[in-house]
Amino acid sequence: MIKEKNLHAVGIIAEYNPFHNGHAYHIRKAKELSNAEYAVVVMSGDFVQRGAPAIYDKYTRTAMALSCGADLVLEIPSVFASGSAEDFASSSVALLNGLGAVDTVCFGSESGDMEKLSAIATILANEPAVYSDELRKELKKGATFPEARNTALVTSGAVGKEDASILASPNNILGIEYLKAIYRQNASLTPLTIARNGSGYHDPLLMPDRFCSATGLRKALRESGEHYNETENTVFDYVPDPVKLKIQESKPLYCDDFSLLLNAALLRLSMEGIPFNNFSDVSDELAARITKQLPDYHSFEEKINQLKTRQYTYTRVSRALLHILLGTTCQLTEDARRAGYAPYARILGFKKESVSLMGEIKKRGSIPLIAKTAGAETNLTGAAAAMLRHDFYSSHIYQTVLQAKYGIKIKNEFTQSVVIL
Repeated sequence: MIKEKNLHAVGIIAEYNPFHNGHAYHIRKAKELSNAEYAVVVMSGDFVQRGAPAIYDKYTRTAMALSCGADLVLEIPSVFASGSAEDFASSSVALLNGLGAVDTVCFGSESGDMEKLSAIATILANEPAVYSDELRKELKKGATFPEARNTALVTSGAVGKEDASILASPNNILGIEYLKAIYRQNASLTPLTIARNGSGYHDPLLMPDRFCSATGLRKALRESGEHYNETENTVFDYVPDPVKLKIQESKPLYCDDFSLLLNAALLRLSMEGIPFNNFSDVSDELAARITKQLPDYHSFEEKINQLKTRQYTYTRVSRALLHILLGTTCQLTEDARRAGYAPYARILGFKKESVSLMGEIKKRGSIPLIAKTAGAETNLTGAAAAMLRHDFYSSHIYQTVLQAKYGIKIKNEFTQSVVIL
């Protein structure tokens, strides 16, 4: 009898906002280090973890990824795609683990030191008394949560003082959250990390002969306006060839494109007496600040800057406002956590050669694989069905703004097919 060949797939958690040369490098190295035939990407949909719209819609970004090494792209549920780092990571890991056919997850980090990242993740996942006590003590002193956490990690012995800065780097933070989720979920995923090369995560500059940051690329695209297809370098030097055409063809969206919808949502909720703290990431204090400033019209970004404080960072406020706009309630978020963070896997696109991979997922996965939107909701129940409806709603909001801004007709979630290359 012929023994069936084991299929190896590596999981990648991404936003590709937008896709650039560093992402293509990551996919290549992830396959190489894991000895995997396939790269399965779980990706944010139309809104991303920093609490903002993705610069390009999820189908455009899926096509970018598939043309540059990804074999299958799945959507991270929208409830968590724009959630905290912990929720984002928990959902992503649960999604990859639920497929049954992914045995490794590979992420980038500024540190590149799995031993140190793992030591920190172990403390944060188990929260021993020495850590928890010190964390509470520092918070009572008025320290911000990141400051208190760093002090508690040093006190608990997870890191030395010289390594406390590990948690100041965004990719390290996400990497630690991925490890935490793997440990807490007892996921059958072997973690690998690749040291991040090139510009920092938030670096707004495009530097020659270096991988750029997505932040820098978005800044360059925004400053170029509608004429970026005519520039001789700036943008196109930092993206793979297949992505260049997609950038030329696609229409970008930014936070301020959603200003009218945000202000309308805030006014409607106030009129109907629905508290702002009903929504995920909106504390009582932040809700009071929003209410106080409600009568004044501000753009999305102006409102974020108006509300942010030392305790409430720009990203935290942006995320809270986005949750209000998209109707991401605390109840929906809690129900989604109880449902296992990722009770289904929705396909955004795949390569024709990866059909055998999807066959393995259908055979070995513990969650349903959704390829068609028609009737998908009726095959789910409870929180899972509510999460899928939220996915549809979030993307329809994005598509509405895209159509209004550019005066174009685009497909919606029920007429758009998955991307196949």
